[in-house]
Amino acid sequence: MTAIDFQTFIDRLATASGEAILPFFRTALLVDDKNAGGAFDPVTAADRAAELAMRALIRDTFPSHGIIGEEFGAERADADYVWVLDPIDGTKSFIAGMPAWGTLIALTRKGHPVYGMMHQPYFSERFSGDGKAAHYRGPRSERALMVRPCDSLDRALLFTTSPRLMNAADRAAFGRVEEAVRLSRYGGDCYSYCMLAAGHIDLVIETELKPHDVAALIPIITGAGGIITTWEGEPAERGGRIVAAGDRRVHAAARMALMTG
Repeated sequence: MTAIDFQTFIDRLATASGEAILPFFRTALLVDDKNAGGAFDPVTAADRAAELAMRALIRDTFPSHGIIGEEFGAERADADYVWVLDPIDGTKSFIAGMPAWGTLIALTRKGHPVYGMMHQPYFSERFSGDGKAAHYRGPRSERALMVRPCDSLDRALLFTTSPRLMNAADRAAFGRVEEAVRLSRYGGDCYSYCMLAAGHIDLVIETELKPHDVAALIPIITGAGGIITTWEGEPAERGGRIVAAGDRRVHAAARMALMTG
């Protein structure tokens, strides 16, 4: 399959998932809690419908490829090529009618993300990257994605989805960075990482991410010239505590603050 055909297939996955999701957005949809008795972890019919649509396309087109999805688990996870799917990253925003959510689609080879897309169908926006370059397509423009320079924490704009998602020790570590930056804002989920790749945000810090939360974002951020690792500086594809930055100087300073208790 040629690179052009590959891009076409990724777009088909994004289109299929968007068509499955949008009829549910801002409607009185039923919400289930996947973590009954613990922290609220919502899932909707939209999540399930979108993942099923993408799985069907992948099985038909690449029957030897593996699939790992948030809602329906793993198939052939040991295959050389594995698709990692998060049908709605930001489900809490989705059920609140807020547009800060998106569909994450990653292709990994031998466990390493080689291509990623974040599709926001309500805005008709697609952010994609292969680790070497990153691209934005929207209803009014297309352009390359590029992070912006930022030489210190006191000049940085920081995002996290919510410090309440962190345990007490991690929240304290995050607080040290938050005290040092120019501005801190909450919310965004996957959208924050794409705004980092687009040069609007300097730093994103999260904890307890799963592989499907981050795999698609890694080639977008690195393709735009940014860096994304665990707090310990290890590769981010397995999730965990994640720090992403547009500028390596801010990334290093944030990691130092996070790891110095």
